[in-house]
Amino acid sequence: MFMLFSMICLFLGMYFLSFDFSMLIEFNLFSLNSLSLVMVILLDMMSLLFMSFVLFISSMVIFYSEEYMLGDLNLNRFILLVVMFVMSMMFLIISPNLISILLGWDGLGLVSYCLVIYYQNIKSFNAGMLTVLSNRIGDVALLMGIAWMLNFGSWNFIFYLEIMKNDYIMSIISYLIVLAAMTKSAQMPFSSWLPAAMAAPTPVSSLVHSSTLVTAGVYLLIRFNLAFSSILMNLLLIISSLTMLMSGLGANFEYDLKKIIALSTLSQLGLMMSILSLGSYNLAFFHLLTHALFKALLFMCAGNIIHNLNNCQDIRYMGGLMNHMPLTCTFFNICNFSLCGLPFLSGFYSKDLIVEVMSMNYLNIFIYMIFYISIGLTVCYSFRLTYYSLVGNFNYLSLNCLNEKNMIMLMGMSGLIFFVIFSGSMLMWIMFPSPIFICLPMIFKLMALFMVVIGIYMGYELSKFKISFNMKSLQLLTLTSFFSIMWNLPILSTIGINYYPLFMGGILYKNLDQGWLEYYGGKNLTNLLKKYSLIQLLSLNHLKIYFLMFVIWLIYLLLNIF
Repeated sequence: MFMLFSMICLFLGMYFLSFDFSMLIEFNLFSLNSLSLVMVILLDMMSLLFMSFVLFISSMVIFYSEEYMLGDLNLNRFILLVVMFVMSMMFLIISPNLISILLGWDGLGLVSYCLVIYYQNIKSFNAGMLTVLSNRIGDVALLMGIAWMLNFGSWNFIFYLEIMKNDYIMSIISYLIVLAAMTKSAQMPFSSWLPAAMAAPTPVSSLVHSSTLVTAGVYLLIRFNLAFSSILMNLLLIISSLTMLMSGLGANFEYDLKKIIALSTLSQLGLMMSILSLGSYNLAFFHLLTHALFKALLFMCAGNIIHNLNNCQDIRYMGGLMNHMPLTCTFFNICNFSLCGLPFLSGFYSKDLIVEVMSMNYLNIFIYMIFYISIGLTVCYSFRLTYYSLVGNFNYLSLNCLNEKNMIMLMGMSGLIFFVIFSGSMLMWIMFPSPIFICLPMIFKLMALFMVVIGIYMGYELSKFKISFNMKSLQLLTLTSFFSIMWNLPILSTIGINYYPLFMGGILYKNLDQGWLEYYGGKNLTNLLKKYSLIQLLSLNHLKIYFLMFVIWLIYLLLNIF
């Protein structure tokens, strides 16, 4: 079903693109006197292409889940949650209206939370809480944007972007939208939730935390990019380039297979945000589409490896997997090459173009260096991953059940591999009918390739290990640990925010609630009443008092009679 819709959206998207065509459809939900409530849908090249990619990936992931989640008691619930997620994503993609975007946006956050806590243990609950609370900041920003947009008389932002660009209210709205996008796309300082969300099942990581949910923020910025001021663009550029560097460094010192791929996603999101803030929103969208494909497949390969290794995610236990799982490792390698930007795979077309456009519009040495260092780091952690898991000695248990007979999972993965290889060139021909002219000196053109070679060497040097060999990364342990915990971001965004409010709350509770308020309030009042009241005296000596009352009553009766 999803596959069918995906094909329809793809052909419609191509049709709209070739005629430079966009369509606004208004559904009148109800009219009351002069008030009419309408639901607006925007269909253009961007929404249709993105929708087709989301539907295609989700169809493959649902197919893959049938075997990956086999034996799960709540498989139907899992599939329904994924379908709900896709529906929310559709809502977000086709909306030119902030209210309907909020519906999709909140739907994504809620379903994402349900999927992260799917395996019910303490780690999942903590990860889910971190995810949902980080995303709430963005939701609140979006709500505030809706409130500010009341000044324009309508929530259809698509009409006001260019015309109101220099307006004070529009600048406030654009800052709020950027904050919302930063939380959803896990930019600094909200980055720590994305690796934590890897507690979800692998098909969820493949669909939600690589190709769709995290790119929703970038998609929103692409829609809003006409309204951004140059100050905001520069701010976004600095934040996103730092995210790109931080996650690239973090992935080089991580040992959890899924977290490495999550940090790689974070790095690519930083790249998309950076090029968007340099003004090339169409390149950001191009990279968003190609990245969605190879990252979804990368997660599916990782899922197959984890599934066969009996849920072991540590890459130090892997090694020599290419002998046991050749097809999965082939797919894994192709995706890694695409991620690194190896010529003529899909990642190359978007990534190389982004870097060369950045080199053409020279901004300053800081941005230039960070872009190229991040490219080097991407290759570095990809090669390290290959070194640890695919080649070398086999480091898992002697008693294992490694095989490649998971036919449904392999078919789901095979559906994506064709697009991972060819989608870059296809999208290039479709989206940029007239080629982008780039004129650079030879050294600048080869700079990306040069960084790839350095990255391969560094990845090998930093991770190789054998008997009586001193690891390079252990010699600078303080620096290594700082990089490996993402520049202390997970600590800052959990205990850093919670500690002082909880500490102050404890003091207030002890001294006020359980202290002076008790003394001057209920407890002490009760004690005083008990101590000084006549009723208490009566109730404590009730039998004696009863007889005494009986005697007094008899005396009273006798007196009345006589």
